[in-house]
Amino acid sequence: MNFLERAWYKRARWLILLWPVSVLFQLLTTIRRAAQQSKKRPSDLTAPLIVIGNISLGGTGKTPLLIALSQELQKQGFKPGIVSRGYGGHAPGYPLAVNSDSDVSQSGDEALLIAEKTGCPVYVDPDRSAALHALLFCEDVDVVLSDDGLQHYKLYRDLEIAVIDGQRLFSNGFCLPAGPLRESMYRLNGIQYIVVNGEPAREIPQLARASRMQLEPRALVNLVSGEKRLFAEAPFDTNNKLQAVSALGNPQRFYALLERLPYQLVTFTFPDHHNFTAADFKRQGIDEHQPVVMTEKDAVKCRQFAKNNFWYLSVEVNLESQFVERLIEDIRQVSIL
Repeated sequence: MNFLERAWYKRARWLILLWPVSVLFQLLTTIRRAAQQSKKRPSDLTAPLIVIGNISLGGTGKTPLLIALSQELQKQGFKPGIVSRGYGGHAPGYPLAVNSDSDVSQSGDEALLIAEKTGCPVYVDPDRSAALHALLFCEDVDVVLSDDGLQHYKLYRDLEIAVIDGQRLFSNGFCLPAGPLRESMYRLNGIQYIVVNGEPAREIPQLARASRMQLEPRALVNLVSGEKRLFAEAPFDTNNKLQAVSALGNPQRFYALLERLPYQLVTFTFPDHHNFTAADFKRQGIDEHQPVVMTEKDAVKCRQFAKNNFWYLSVEVNLESQFVERLIEDIRQVSIL
């Protein structure tokens, strides 16, 4: 977390000096949305489109939610497709079709993880509309999920889902740069679904109609052998220390899960979506004889140089059944329009 982010979440008083810039940012965002957002459904959009995103900077849990919803839709007989910006990847050309054999340096970590976990067709492009058109042209899908994109206003959407970090919520409630919000909290009034990741730190009116999701740790999985050790059984000897490595928007949620285990925890935090190399681990002095634990999203970038002490944390996403049922019903309603 950089200096400005720490100030946001500590609600530093000096941030009020940035409030005029924040108001201008909010005004420009509102104008941009009004100018770009299409309210008329394109005739060539042959499947319902659901955007899953957030209104704040940093990780909120939207990718685990998207994966869980894709899997639920498949159970219900749908054929989901997924579009993403492919953040952190640099492909020689776009749109890029992503599958389990894709190069993570081209696809980005989130897109590759989504393709592997869901088995759904995934297309990435900085222009999500271009990714959408390629997906619909090349694949047999009957519903499309967009990984992020609430602020990609040119992309028409039938339904929106905003994911909120339960612990951090909206920080000081200011838009950039005085706070972490990309859009005002009033934006939530027009979003059909709000999902809070974890128990909210406090009750606020904007979350009165929100659903809950929980990320529950299940196992540690070895990157080399694939061996699984149950999280609940404290998988290592008591004299081990855990070396937690992360390149996440909000690594504290990951670290908090590992703190449940009876080991000394040492953390190594890299910038969000950092493309790991073996040299990163050497420079940080990470012990080759002690477990290195990371998220599954970061693990996809470390497979080529992983050692026997590299593990990732496998988690289960628990969703409220009423939320899933209502969403599926809304998707079916859009499908018959």
